[in-house]
Order: sequence, then C-alpha cells, then structure tokens
Amino acid sequence: MTSGHSPHHAVGIDFGTTNSSVALATDASDTQVVLVPYATPTGLTESYRSLLFLQQIKEGARSRLQSSTGPDAIEAYLHADQPGRLIQSLKSWLTSRTLTGTEIFGRRHTLETLIARILSDLRQHAEKAFGFPIRSAVVGRPVRFVGAENADDDAFAEGRLREAFTHAGFEDIEFQMEPVGAAYHYESTLDHDELILIGDFGGGTSDFSLLRVGPGVRRRGRTAGDLLGNSGVGLAGDAFDAKIVRKLVSPQLGLGTMEQALGKTLPAVPNWVYVKLEHWHHLSFLRTRAVVEMLNGAQLRAFEPEKIEALRTLIDEDLGYQLHRAVGRVKVDLSSSETAEFRFKDGTLDIRAHVARVDFENWIAEELAAIENSVDGLLNASGVAAGVVDRVFLTGGTSFVPAVRRIFESRFGAERVVTGNEFTSVARGLALRAAEKYSVSVTS
Repeated sequence: MTSGHSPHHAVGIDFGTTNSSVALATDASDTQVVLVPYATPTGLTESYRSLLFLQQIKEGARSRLQSSTGPDAIEAYLHADQPGRLIQSLKSWLTSRTLTGTEIFGRRHTLETLIARILSDLRQHAEKAFGFPIRSAVVGRPVRFVGAENADDDAFAEGRLREAFTHAGFEDIEFQMEPVGAAYHYESTLDHDELILIGDFGGGTSDFSLLRVGPGVRRRGRTAGDLLGNSGVGLAGDAFDAKIVRKLVSPQLGLGTMEQALGKTLPAVPNWVYVKLEHWHHLSFLRTRAVVEMLNGAQLRAFEPEKIEALRTLIDEDLGYQLHRAVGRVKVDLSSSETAEFRFKDGTLDIRAHVARVDFENWIAEELAAIENSVDGLLNASGVAAGVVDRVFLTGGTSFVPAVRRIFESRFGAERVVTGNEFTSVARGLALRAAEKYSVSVTS
C-alpha cells in the first residue's frame, strides 16, 4: 500500500507533554513492536524528552540561532556557555488561541514550528533506527487537550498539532485517542476477549477509555460499538508537580514574604510570578527585563530579601529543568515511602524540605477528585457497572502514585488493576493500530 512514492510503514508516535516515543510494528497480525532507542549520558532510553533548547551562538560580529531537542537539548542546556532558552511542555499550549508564537532572540517563532522542530528530530531518529523514510504514522492525541473547554477547543488543538506534523515532513497522519493506543498494546497480550478500562496518565492530561478488545474482536473486525466511551481531564503529572512547587519550593523563594511600601505592608512579589513558577512551560517566560526590574525592587524592600534573591537566581540561571528533576524525584520517593525529603541544590541555591505522603495527597485532593469524577462519568455515560469491567490497565508515570491507584482499586478491586510499559505502551499500541490500518509487512 503506497502514498505517492513512499510506502506506508506501521509507525506509531506518542508525542507527549513531557516525553515522546516512536514505535514500529512488524506486521498487521504480529504483536512484535520495536521502539526507537535514544542515547543519553547514562545510556539508552526509549523515551525522548519533549523539549527544545534554542541558543544564540555568537560568531564575531554576527550570531546565529542553534536548536537542539530531546537528550541533546538537555546536554546543551546544562553545558551552555552562551545565552539560551529551554522550552518545555509545548503541547500544553495547543488550545490557546492567544499564544500563536513567541519571540526568541529577536526572531518570531510560531508554536507549530517550535513543535515541528521536536517532531522532525523524532522522525529522523526513527528513520535512522528503522532504515527507511517515514512520512506516515498513527499519532496519539489526548481525549481532552490541556485547557480545552469544549469540542471546538479540542478540534482547534488537533488542527495545530496536525500542522506541526506537516511542518516536520509528515504527509499522512491519523490521530488516535491515546488511551485507545494503550488498549491496542494491552490487547496484544490477551488470548481471550475482555471489556477493559484504560487509564492513560500523561504530563498534562488524564484520559480514559472503555472498550472491548481481544483476539475475537480482531477476527470479527472492529466496530464502532467496541468503543463504549471516552473521558478525560486536562491535568495529570504536571498538576501534581505544581502543588509540590507551591507547597515546598515557592515559600522558600519569597511566596508570602512581605514588604513595606507606601506606608502599607504588601506582598513583596505578586502571586502571578509563583503561578508561572509552578508550570514548566511558563518558567522560561519569566526571563524578561520587566520581571528582573520588579524583583530588583522587591529585594530592596522585602523583609526577607534572601528569598527574593533565591528566586532571582532560579529565573536568571533558568534552572527550570533542574527544579523539575528534583520535584520528580520526591514524587517518585513518595510513591514508595510514607515520607521523603525534597532537595534542590544548584550553585548558591539549596532548598530542602521534609514532606509526608499524606500531606502530598491532601495537596492534590482537588485533582484526584477530578480524576474520580471523570472515571465515574465515563461509567455512567456508557451504562457500564464497575463490576462487569474485566480489567483496568493503567499507563503513564502518574499511575505509580498510590492515591491514583486507589481510585481504581476501590472501584474495580486491586486484582483487576494492572500496569505495564508505563512510558511506552501508547506508542506500542499506536504502531499496532498502524499495522492494522495499512495491513503492511515490515522486516527491517
């Protein structure tokens, strides 16, 4: 089966808020899936960080803009000796009609072209690994994009994502719901039919699908009735991270610190700065002249100037990635222990805080309730009782959080809740969907 002169291959792409992966299925009936490996300083990984580093390289009187993505972007950012900007979570901006792009080092870049830069590198890595050109793929998309309030917002975001893939050199794209992609992967492990609920937790969205899968479904041919329903909320791992920043980090960077101004006692730094600090994809946008001048004044007037100085250091040195890693570590520690220590040390910054799992769960109570409501809403809308669901398959990093698992264990029983390939199952399933769609055989 061909499109122009380029044959279709069974490629699945999971472009995530935090991580991305690309997979290849060997043929339409086989369950063997190969993922693209990426080299990092610590070894190979099957997850590609969805970030972009833009750096201004001066060459005499002239300068040029140099870009890198994924593991290369992290290395360039950590060892940069010239100005640069690390941009993360670009997928979270797709629903925004007001953010069409940004100016970086005096050059205007649209959101679509920034995302395309990452996707182009993903494609080229995959072509090198698999040994053939890639112009078509089945691509995952969330049930509900971050910030989407209605179906029009989701359609708008999907259209922008399609445009980014086109900019990156793709010619034929089919979008598939990310939890359905995970379902295809789970189905490949079955020797019997099941009614399953898939929970896919990304960096920016939590998505759920209820569907029938198994060898019998494949043999008779899938029908629209096999997908009983979808639901989703525009929050997941990033929202949990934001609460850790708000409770553990921001107070040590001046949140709540007061100043004397105009005869009144007022907050030294406006709250919106700390709101941006909570979101990785906002942090780099704090590096503006207006913010720097505002913090200079706040440091002179604040009752705790050392905290404002620490905030300035974090912003000036663009330490968002390092902060993100520290937050991720404490979240992982709290998944296996009742208590953990948050530690963020970089240069002159040294932030430490003790945290208990019960406190973390209280911080994220609102997000947990939204996830519960989405799951219950899916069951109610589909007319399916929890007791008839054969299996619950959870994927994504947030599925490790004990409070999240309890949502499903309390409704379906711990024995019916399973996980597997938490960071790559969506890409694997999307590749299997591509093999089914194109009915091609790939033996590279």
